[in-house]
Amino acid sequence: MIRCIASDMDGTLLNSLQEISELNRKALLYAKEQGIEVVIATGRSYDEAHTLLKDAGIRCPLIAVNGAEIRNESGEIVGSTGLNGEQAAAIAKILNVIGVYFEIYTNKGKFTEDYDKSISVIVDIYKTANPERPTEEIRKMVEDRFTKGFIQTINDYEVLFNNPGYIFYKFIVFSSDEELLKKASIALHEVEGLKVTSSGHNNLEVNHINAQKGIALEAFVKERGIDLKDTMAIGDNLNDLSMLKKVGYPFAMGNAEEEVKQLCKYQADLNINDGVGKAVAQLLNVTL
Repeated sequence: MIRCIASDMDGTLLNSLQEISELNRKALLYAKEQGIEVVIATGRSYDEAHTLLKDAGIRCPLIAVNGAEIRNESGEIVGSTGLNGEQAAAIAKILNVIGVYFEIYTNKGKFTEDYDKSISVIVDIYKTANPERPTEEIRKMVEDRFTKGFIQTINDYEVLFNNPGYIFYKFIVFSSDEELLKKASIALHEVEGLKVTSSGHNNLEVNHINAQKGIALEAFVKERGIDLKDTMAIGDNLNDLSMLKKVGYPFAMGNAEEEVKQLCKYQADLNINDGVGKAVAQLLNVTL
């Protein structure tokens, strides 16, 4: 019997317009009505994810920043795992020596040292996923994220590293140069206490070793007296593997990475075809 449903966002719950489709929305709300725990497990920050869920009328707990932060339905932090300033400074030094662009998620928001680069990176990602959309339209959408306060610009990350009030949840590294990303990945894997994964072809995501979706989901269901074998998880990329490995009902999106598909017992439709909604309806044996 399914007692919990955990869904990734990008490439999973969200379609190519970065929206939650009506079928996906209906499926999650139906599950909640049946007394099933619904939790979103995402690499996004809480604010980014919460805004999208609120727009869709979905109120549920969130596992954010790949498991670095767990929030309850009211948005209160009930668990967090991050890196300290010394660890963060060491990561930044490695990335700067290699010469790759990166942004940092903290307990006080997301930061960049280069506003224009951040805009360009996100535009490129969205344009790749949505080639039919005009570049200027995508750029306008991306710039709106900044006005909503989802990312802050800072002259030097060292200011954050030297401030004990900051907890460093995640580094996200972007590059279209596969060799540079590979070099960064190898160097970061040599640092003790880190989890290095990816949520796309052109990025790396770096968290504390204990900040993983699977670890956070396990804690989430345990607190509610739910067994992982009665849990469904659905995702598309490498940062979803830790939770997909643990649950009784692992679903890979139709657009998932091959490694994810190989791991999962079940496969859903594409994210642009209401994959989450269809998978939930299938598992609960209901027509929505």
